[in-house]
Amino acid sequence: MSRLLVTGRQKLSGETYVQGAKNSALPILAATILTKGENVIYNCPELSDVEASLGILRYLGCDVRRSGQTLLVKADDVKNYEIPDVLMRKTRSSIVFLGAVLARTGRAKLSFPGGCEIGPRPIDLHLKALREMGAVIKEKHGYLDCYASSGLKGTRVALSFPSVGATEDIMIAACLAKGTTTITNAAQEPEICDLADFLNKCGAKIYGAGEGVVVIDGVTALNSTAHTIIADRIVAATLMSCAATTGSEILLKGAVASHLASIITVFEDSDCKIKISDKGIRFSAPERLSTMHTVRTMPYPGFPTDAQAPLLAASCVANGTSVFVENIFENRYRHISELIRMGASIKAEGRVAVVEGVESLYGASVEAVDLRGAASLVVAALGAEGESEISGIKYLERGYENFEVVLSELGADIKKI
Repeated sequence: MSRLLVTGRQKLSGETYVQGAKNSALPILAATILTKGENVIYNCPELSDVEASLGILRYLGCDVRRSGQTLLVKADDVKNYEIPDVLMRKTRSSIVFLGAVLARTGRAKLSFPGGCEIGPRPIDLHLKALREMGAVIKEKHGYLDCYASSGLKGTRVALSFPSVGATEDIMIAACLAKGTTTITNAAQEPEICDLADFLNKCGAKIYGAGEGVVVIDGVTALNSTAHTIIADRIVAATLMSCAATTGSEILLKGAVASHLASIITVFEDSDCKIKISDKGIRFSAPERLSTMHTVRTMPYPGFPTDAQAPLLAASCVANGTSVFVENIFENRYRHISELIRMGASIKAEGRVAVVEGVESLYGASVEAVDLRGAASLVVAALGAEGESEISGIKYLERGYENFEVVLSELGADIKKI
């Protein structure tokens, strides 16, 4: 198993391009199933989660080719409607294939998805919406068997929670449905807008993406297109955290400041300087961060749950007490015990974590157990005295492309062994 060796307290400097967004790439790849012709997807990161989605596309009958960060996807020959358990278990986002396969073939059979164990992420919102659109769904032996022999029908879908995955699944399925679908209490994340931009380029009629109400007028067919995936805001937030814990200055090229507004506010309150220009986001941290006060995770445009772990790691060396309140997932503090092994002072109970900043962390052998927790250990190791060894980096590679290479080029002493 690969591990990362990190010698901390090295200043970072220079510039780096922020990779394409994993959480945009996965639903966009699923949506290609609806199209005829060859799609060209630019800025698609090379990640294990993306590779899992490509495996599903190939199994369904798509022609998929990669050249660097560019993917060519042609779905003309899709005939399969069943996705085997071994492919579904590789990533939680595989559930977004449900709406796409059902809309394309009139049937879908797949198992419940896998992914990081960060608490319950029920798919009941997906199933309820698809049933309202006319699908017949049977749940048996861990499999979902779904039929829409006469096609899906547009309807009004009211989400009880602004779920990103459910909003994406419904949007994709509704593109080829008969009539109009209206989603109320829809998720508003930038990745939702990116998916809508892709689908609209393909000939879909989606209105209001990025707002609380999204309207989709069904069309009879979608064509292929070329599309560039947006920069990954969570990777940008992680790189900011790396600079923050080392008192460094870096330039993040390609990052979209408006997507990072809630994160930028937290860092600015911690005495970091952030300048936005055509070149990107220049992030400059003080020698020691000030307290982050209280950070509450919320649906977008609130503070993202995916950024909680790396910023909490940075707060471990801040001057003062920071409080984190996790409102999205109930099991998102699994990285805390490993941070404590590195000398962090953290008390967590339920959804609240109280972080007393220390002068310095120290290197230790730690193990990642989920994606964002892995990123937090890298952040902490970069700011720690001595050498840290991080295992479980398969989780990191689900969402961060060649992260050790990116950090090395910025001046970090980090290597994969």
